Amino acid sequence: MAFDPVKSVLSAGGKHGLSENEKRDPIGLAVAALNKFAQSDLIDRLGIRKTSEQTVFHVTSVGFKAAGAAGRTFARAGGKGSGNRVPSAQPTGLFDLTPSEDEQMLVDVVTDFADEVVRPAAAEANEACAAPDALLKASLEIGLPILGVSEELGGIATERSAVAGVLVHEALSRGDMGLAVASLASGAVATALSLYGSDEQQSTYLPAFAGDDVPAAALVLAEPAALFDPLTPATKATRSGDGFVLNGVKSGVVRGDHAELFLVGAELDGKPQLFLVESKTAGVTVESDPSMGVRAAGLTRLVLRDVALEQIALVGDEATYREVVQNSRLAWCALAIGTSQAVLDYVTPYVKTREAFGEPIAHRQSVAFMVANIAIELQGMRLVTYKAAARVAQGKDASREIALARRLCAERGMGIGNDGVQLLGGHGFVKEHPVERWYRDLRAIGLMEGAVLV
Repeated sequence: MAFDPVKSVLSAGGKHGLSENEKRDPIGLAVAALNKFAQSDLIDRLGIRKTSEQTVFHVTSVGFKAAGAAGRTFARAGGKGSGNRVPSAQPTGLFDLTPSEDEQMLVDVVTDFADEVVRPAAAEANEACAAPDALLKASLEIGLPILGVSEELGGIATERSAVAGVLVHEALSRGDMGLAVASLASGAVATALSLYGSDEQQSTYLPAFAGDDVPAAALVLAEPAALFDPLTPATKATRSGDGFVLNGVKSGVVRGDHAELFLVGAELDGKPQLFLVESKTAGVTVESDPSMGVRAAGLTRLVLRDVALEQIALVGDEATYREVVQNSRLAWCALAIGTSQAVLDYVTPYVKTREAFGEPIAHRQSVAFMVANIAIELQGMRLVTYKAAARVAQGKDASREIALARRLCAERGMGIGNDGVQLLGGHGFVKEHPVERWYRDLRAIGLMEGAVLV
């Protein structure tokens, strides 16, 4: 009988099936949260083992323009300190990118979720440009929003877990990149607050993410401009008394029509900065903005017109902004790896069973070499991305490694999507097979900024 990591954890004893030592380990804590999903009948209860049949709003048919979601009131709390920070992981001195036992256990659980819940819902979510509510609720129950939040703030991390974050992004994206982005969006804001927020910001906003009613939130960096550079945003913030006023237009906003909190990039005094914007703030408008790929994430446009913010809205400094941009790009690299792996997993059996001229097309060298190249390039993408994540986790400068990973994943990820379509021939061009969707999703890797974070 095959080894089942989930059952193994559940049978190990304790409240979550983990020993006390394992509970102190960040990945062990992550597995504990994720096992809530494995222990429940949530999938069947919510009816999401099969593609959801609920009626959703099709933004591709009718656009919308509305004020920001009428979200909750985040009560001000906390002091004026610099905030609680997750410590960096301890370096081992070894260059070994093999996942630890606990990391692999985490990957196995999230992979099961991606296979059983995400993949079946992907086609319909792509057409609807919206993630099913049931799937999003399931992603909350397995602990995705608090994966990068410190234990002291209600999360499950005892040290910086960039490697675990990359593994989770990769595993979810194997199911569907759009649904992965939708499921991870709130966690991106929570992680940013955990890493860079002040005492007041963490005390005001993070309890909601660690509670039962997790707010939809979005990390918003991109703008609808040719050759957009995230380090020079066109959105401007000006000082006004003790606060700020924001003006500008942002794009690529995940589930903006549902979001209650935005973490927005804007220029202040000639420097890029991050600002917390509550959706109910006057001057916030969300518009439909359906995209070529990553459609299930429900991408929208955020219009800011004379949006008045208090002093608490400013998160970190220019160095914080730059680090968020880098670590967001690292997260997109992980998404590229997951979707590229889905392509490889799909085309390999296809070329072995699809026959032409009396034999499987895999017998032709041009086809076999193309599949082999996908595997080789995928391993290269994985290597540089994992190395960058390891440096981030240890608190080291990873700007070079992240730049290399982004270049490789953007270029070769799109190439893998193209090769997948090519290998399926006419089948690659039709929606009967998911490869055309993965090709469109992979095109986003070199274009998207923000939305996800490790």
